[in-house]
Amino acid sequence: MKIYQKLFKLQQEIGAIPKENKNSFFPNHTYFDINELIRKLVPILSKYKLLLLQPIVKNEVYAIIQDTESEGRIVSSIPLPEIQDPQKIGGAITYYRRYALVSLLGLQAEDDDGNTATGRTNQRVKSNQKLNQKSNQFKL
Repeated sequence: MKIYQKLFKLQQEIGAIPKENKNSFFPNHTYFDINELIRKLVPILSKYKLLLLQPIVKNEVYAIIQDTESEGRIVSSIPLPEIQDPQKIGGAITYYRRYALVSLLGLQAEDDDGNTATGRTNQRVKSNQKLNQKSNQFKL
């Protein structure tokens, strides 16, 4: 089975990601915790022999899904903002890891900001990212 077939099956199994955590700075907004997402993903990734990696390379946060049975991989990345405060950069890394992964896998998550503005629900998460689908172009 090719990596895209495996990812298609993974998407069918995981479904929508609920936003169950409250944002302390914006009490009316919720978010999903990356650790909860990864806990939910790992058994499904394992089932399809896929490996998740999220390194930071040259000031970019990467989400990589590697097929352990082939050389296939899917890569998404987001450049980190230039922040000097370690706590703020840590928050940015967590935030970017979450959305790089959601975008990479094409997962559905509620979009609080967009839903509030339009009155709609169940919007796909969209972010400004580059997607590299050629496995030989990514070098760590």
